[in-house]
Amino acid sequence: MKKTHWLAFLLVFVSVFIFAGPGICETGAKISATEYKAGDTVTIEGTIAPGQDLYVAVAQQKMFAPKDTKGVHEKKRLKKDAKKKGFGLDTPIPPLYYLITNNPEAFGKVGKKKFGGPSVILGKGNGIYSTTMYYLKKKFTDIDAALQPMLGPIKTEQQWNFLKYANESSFGINTIVKEGNKVGKVTIFSRTVITDAKSGNYWDKGTSVKLDKATGKFTVSFKSYRHTAPDTAFDVYVNGAKIGAYTIKGNGFWLSKGYRYMNPIWIIIGAIFVGTYFSMIGAAGGMLMAAFQVLIVKTAGPVGINAANVLKPSNMALTLFSPLGSFYRYAVKERRVAWPVGISFGVGIFVGSIWLGKYVSAYLPLKAYKEWLAILVVLMGFKTLQELSPKAMEKRKNIKAMVKKFNEAVAKAKAEGTSVQMGRIEPVKTGLTDYKFKFWGEEFSINPLLFAILGLGIGVVSRSFGIGGGFLLVPAMTTLGALPMYVAVPISLIGTSFSSIGAFIGYLMTGYYPDMWLMIAIIIGGFVGGMLGSRAQKLFSEKTLKVVLAVTLFFLFFRFFKIEIWI
Repeated sequence: MKKTHWLAFLLVFVSVFIFAGPGICETGAKISATEYKAGDTVTIEGTIAPGQDLYVAVAQQKMFAPKDTKGVHEKKRLKKDAKKKGFGLDTPIPPLYYLITNNPEAFGKVGKKKFGGPSVILGKGNGIYSTTMYYLKKKFTDIDAALQPMLGPIKTEQQWNFLKYANESSFGINTIVKEGNKVGKVTIFSRTVITDAKSGNYWDKGTSVKLDKATGKFTVSFKSYRHTAPDTAFDVYVNGAKIGAYTIKGNGFWLSKGYRYMNPIWIIIGAIFVGTYFSMIGAAGGMLMAAFQVLIVKTAGPVGINAANVLKPSNMALTLFSPLGSFYRYAVKERRVAWPVGISFGVGIFVGSIWLGKYVSAYLPLKAYKEWLAILVVLMGFKTLQELSPKAMEKRKNIKAMVKKFNEAVAKAKAEGTSVQMGRIEPVKTGLTDYKFKFWGEEFSINPLLFAILGLGIGVVSRSFGIGGGFLLVPAMTTLGALPMYVAVPISLIGTSFSSIGAFIGYLMTGYYPDMWLMIAIIIGGFVGGMLGSRAQKLFSEKTLKVVLAVTLFFLFFRFFKIEIWI
C-alpha cells in the first residue's frame, strides 16, 4: 500500500515538473503541415506556460561538421579557422537554423556594420557603406543558463562558436549556410535569431510572432528559404522541447551543385547576352558571367563547398564556348587573327592557369588581390579613354588612318545597302620578338614573346577568379601593343580559350566540378552569343568599342571593391 502511495506521489511530481517546468509546453504545439514547398510560409502554433517568453528553434536535421567537406581548399580553410574561432573539426551544426522569439536580445544584439570599398586603404572592419546586422553573443556562456536549452540542437560552446562563424563570416555563409541577408546585392550576414517583422529589421521580413503571455497561446510563422534543397527535413523545438518535424519539397528546376532553383532557359538567355558582349570587345565575359551567376542565378554550391568553387568551373563554359562561336567568322571568313601573337599568348596563359595559378593564388590574400586588381583595371580604363583623344590618335597614325578607311567603308556600305567588309591580316614579318602585319593597308608591329610572358600573369588571374583574362589582355594590346580593337579582340578570344581549358583542367584535378545543367545552359547561350557578337562587332566604330571597353573596366573596378550596391 505504501508502495502504491509512493508511486502515485512520484507520478504527480513528474506531471507537475513536466507541465510547470520552465521552457516546457503546457498543452503542446503543432506544425501546420508536414510538407512545404521551398519558399512557403511555415506556421507553428500552440500553448506554453503563461508568463513565459517564446523560443521556437527550427533546425535542419542533417548536421554538418567541418570534417564532412570533400573540398581540398575548404578543409585547409576550416581547419585554420577552427583554431581561431573556437570550434572543432567534428563540431556539428544544422546548416539552416532559425530561432524565432519575442525576446531576441537574449541571444545577441543589433549593431553597426561597415562594408564596401578598399580594405587595403580603409582597414579591416571599415567601409564606405554602413548598415545594421544582428550579432550573436560572443560566448555561449554569455547566454542565460536557463535559456541555453531553448536553442534545440545547439548545446555546447563549440557549436555556438561554429554557428556564429557559419552565419556571420562571408566564407561560412558561402560554404555552409548558403542563405544570406542582403543590403542591395551585398550579403551582410545570415539570419539566425529572428522576431516579428514589426521590428523593422530587414532580416525579420516575412516573420510573425504572436504571443499572449496571459494565456500562453502563440502563433509563429516565417517564410522558408526559397532555395532550400529538395527533401530537406527540419526539427522544430518549442521552448526546448521537440514538438515535431517537417520536410521541404522542391519548388522548380533544381541545380544540384549550383544549389539553386533556376529554369535553365533563363541561364541560356543570360549567357547569350554576355557571350555577345564578350565576343564584341574580347573582354569581361568571365567577369560578367560571374556577376550573372552571383546576382541572378545565385550559384551557391552544395553544403561544405564554397560557392566560388562551383561558380568558377561553371564559368569556364562561357569563356571557352563563346570564343568558339565567334572564331569561325574571325579566323576563317574574315581572316583577321594574328596567329603568332594569339598562340604565344595562349601558351603563356595556359601554363599560368594550369600550373602557376594554383601556387600563386594560394599565397595571395584574395580580398587584397582583388582590390589591387581593381586599381589596375581602372587605370586601364582611363588609359583606354585617353587613347581616344586627338593628341593620342595623332601619335598613332596607323590606327587613325585605319579608322578613317573603316568609316569610309561603313558609309559606302550604307549607301549601297550592303554590309561592310572587314580588313584581313596580311603578315609582313614573323619572328619570336617581332611580328609585323598589315590591316586595312596600315602596318602594325607587336612582340609575341612579350605577350607570352604577359599571358603567364593573366593565367594566374584567370585561375584565381574563374575568368578568361580578356579584360586584362585587350587593354594591354590596345595600350602597350598599339593594336586596333578589330585585331585585339580575335587574339583575346584565342587567349581566353586557352586559359579556360587550363583553368578548367586545374579545377578538375583538385576535385571541383561544375554544375552540369548550369554548364550546359551556359555553353548553349555562350556559343550563340559568340556567333552574334562576331557579326555585331563590325556595326560599331573603333571609338565606340573602346568606350564600351572602358565602361566595362570601370564596372569591374566597382565589382572588385564591392561598391556597386545599387546594381
